[in-house]
Amino acid sequence: MRGDARPSVEVRLASPRGFCAGVDRAIQMVERALAKYGAPVYVRHQIVHNRSVVERLAALGAVFVEDVAECPCDRPLVFSAHGAPKAAFREAAERGLFTLDATCPLVSKVHNEAERHHAEGRHVALIGHAGHPEVIGVLGRLPPGAISLIETMRDAEAFESPAGAPLAYVTQTTLAVDEVADIVGVLRARFADIAGPVKEDVCYATTNRQEAVKQLSGGCDLVLVVGSKTSSNSLRLVETALRSGAKIARLIDSAEDIDWAWLKDKAVVGLTAGASSPEALVEKVLEAMAARYDVLVREVASVRESLTFKLPRALAD
Repeated sequence: MRGDARPSVEVRLASPRGFCAGVDRAIQMVERALAKYGAPVYVRHQIVHNRSVVERLAALGAVFVEDVAECPCDRPLVFSAHGAPKAAFREAAERGLFTLDATCPLVSKVHNEAERHHAEGRHVALIGHAGHPEVIGVLGRLPPGAISLIETMRDAEAFESPAGAPLAYVTQTTLAVDEVADIVGVLRARFADIAGPVKEDVCYATTNRQEAVKQLSGGCDLVLVVGSKTSSNSLRLVETALRSGAKIARLIDSAEDIDWAWLKDKAVVGLTAGASSPEALVEKVLEAMAARYDVLVREVASVRESLTFKLPRALAD
């Protein structure tokens, strides 16, 4: 081997990866609202959990706030893809705000399920992570005491139905598929009549991205997941990679976050992106690797995605 020869690395590129239909729709809604109504357009919470997306939209004139009260009455307000409690929508209506609801339709499905179970007299168990905006939104769809949060198998083992009420469960859409299956298994073993969704709540994009990571992780010396620390589905991809055989898995916002010492003596590197991460960030990672290594890219495909969600009539062409 010549002394100036560059090291080689095989990159297993997950497919599908990156934007899901709900994220794409939410971002388009902010972009079109800015084009139609001008800046600023206010957005309750980050429209999606990705730093580069939020920074780009902020540069275009989006203003991200955590409280409806921070939005002036004469400007549009967009609710983020994660959904929000009923109280937030009620406050916006009481103030006469023009609102656009970018809640992912699959999150809205969970809202509708929780409300239906409550209307039918069931106590609802929500499987999810405390503090996540999607969970806060689902909890805020029902009256206090009508819904209980279950985060772990230990919570499921200790959970008791209030006053012996019939039960149902719903699920945060961005959890690890295997984690949800374990918790649901405990609940079903303890409460044989517990009602669940007709179709599981963990969304297709979360499921597909985890499956792709499972397929590529075995034999990987390192798996890189492009996504922000606030992104639940991206964090779950890191966990999935480690459970599926990757020796090391790391979450990065962008190529600038890579410590190139991570790749020293690494022959096989997996690469994927969370559902709120733009494909451009993945391309930048590949470019940065190609500047330092002879890169052989091998795509590992699980399923092909074609789902899209319609924009609201106010923003449609």
